[in-house]
Amino acid sequence: MNLEEYFSRIHYMGSSEKCNFQNLKEIFQHHIRAVPFENLSIHCEEKIQMNIDAIYNKIVKKGRGGWCMEQNQLLNWVLKTMGYDVTMHGGNVYIPVQAMYSDRSSHLVLKVVVEGKTYIVDAGFGASNQMWGPLELISGKDQPQGPGIFRLTEVNGFWHFDKIKRKQFVPDERFSNSDLLNKVTHIHVYRFTLQERKIDDFLLINTYLQISPESMCKKKSICTLQLTDGVRALIGWTLAETRYNYKDNMDLVEFTTVNDEDVEMVLRDKFNLILEKRFVPVNSKAFYTI
Repeated sequence: MNLEEYFSRIHYMGSSEKCNFQNLKEIFQHHIRAVPFENLSIHCEEKIQMNIDAIYNKIVKKGRGGWCMEQNQLLNWVLKTMGYDVTMHGGNVYIPVQAMYSDRSSHLVLKVVVEGKTYIVDAGFGASNQMWGPLELISGKDQPQGPGIFRLTEVNGFWHFDKIKRKQFVPDERFSNSDLLNKVTHIHVYRFTLQERKIDDFLLINTYLQISPESMCKKKSICTLQLTDGVRALIGWTLAETRYNYKDNMDLVEFTTVNDEDVEMVLRDKFNLILEKRFVPVNSKAFYTI
């Protein structure tokens, strides 16, 4: 494991010696635009492992992506190796159909203190709720980024991560009522606490999400990648490409249905992913929006 190999993976050519906010932001942005958020291992009969060597091998050496417990653990190693003050924290994802946060702490996020300010760094949520840069840990402050307006709000020791999104325009009317579209303008994404966590705290949930028939990750194969002007997602056989703010307060969302024989080509050409094992797309009924 070495930083230069990781920087090559994410196409980052800046400094690795200065622990300042600008380098943190640039490394983060290169990461999310090179490393897909994906759960495809579940649908390739591969086990998602939690040790850092396995994660490094998967993402850096094999050019794969991963979910929050992989991506943010790798980023945690990178930032600590560089000398940043970084800690891991646990979050509960919001479940819209139940109008509540999950009682399981399933989301790993990072807190980074640099240049006298504290930021939340999360490279592992994916789709359009993925932050595009570190968010300053200030309650109630609107922080506009490419995907929309993000906001962190502290309530009784919980920090709530919300997003205010733009309207969505879908030119193909066949997909105008797709359940992948989020009709809500103010989105509750997840909440977290500032209690420091270790990776062992996530071992049970990592297994649960892979094997439980109730896990959304078992019900849907997901691969998303951040672009310079939007986001791309393959959910089951549905390819969705979103261009942010293509006109005032409006995102353009274009859908394509991918044939079985073309899925591997789409993963290769659109997400720079080559899988080692046979991939079986899944898109069973479960709430997930792009």
